[in-house]
Amino acid sequence: MFVRTASERDLEAVKALLAETWHATYDAIYGVERVNEITSQWHTPASLKARLTQPNSEFLVADDGKTIAGVAFAAATDDPKVVKLRQLYVLPAFQHKGIGSMLLEEIEDSFPEAHTLRLEVEGANAPAISFYKAKGFVEAGQTGDCGTAGSGIPALVFEKRLG
Repeated sequence: MFVRTASERDLEAVKALLAETWHATYDAIYGVERVNEITSQWHTPASLKARLTQPNSEFLVADDGKTIAGVAFAAATDDPKVVKLRQLYVLPAFQHKGIGSMLLEEIEDSFPEAHTLRLEVEGANAPAISFYKAKGFVEAGQTGDCGTAGSGIPALVFEKRLG
């Protein structure tokens, strides 16, 4: 498995990966219909394609030559010293094999000027919270609009000091 920058040819596989991981992670929390609604809004081909050219961002995939097993996307905020990890997902069949760690490490290395890596995580997503804590993240607050302004989805905010 290797980590590389995502390309346009990866977008359908990334969209499928996001749908699968979201259902595996969030169906029990939000229900199948709500997860379908969120993924159809947030993971459109157009929104994924826009990430490929977004300034001050990194869009990565973990690839073994046959399967895109993981994806990560991060972008600088209005404060260039703060980067927000917007997505880090690994297909359920590939979890606990170090792929999430590889993606996170590459994200951290992609922003050498940043001092803080920030992310939002669903409070009921205990496996993700454990992963991020093990990687040095600490809880730094809460939001009522996880993912996008106006989402109405509460989440915990975690941060990690870089450098």
